[in-house]
Amino acid sequence: MANKKIGIVEDLKKKYVRMALETGNHASIARKAGIDRSTFKKWVDVYQDEISEEMEKEDIVILSDEPTKEELQKKYNQAMKLLGEKELEVALLREIVKKNSSM
Repeated sequence: MANKKIGIVEDLKKKYVRMALETGNHASIARKAGIDRSTFKKWVDVYQDEISEEMEKEDIVILSDEPTKEELQKKYNQAMKLLGEKELEVALLREIVKKNSSM
């Protein structure tokens, strides 16, 4: 039972670290998690390599604490691509619903 609780806590820590790496805003994520920035920094130090590898496999841009214009542009382009994909999915689903409702 204790191992399950530890696993849940570790997963939660990793999620917060991932949010920080995605946004580049560590202080805000630490506040959201309700912990001190120094504690959060320790979490980032422990999990950053693992989470970074996962994000690179998923082709997700990692922002630094003070992102450059190029990093922000890459993140923006990535967001626009995802938005386009979602809009296409919605259009296809609407078409399917329309076809099914007319039958």
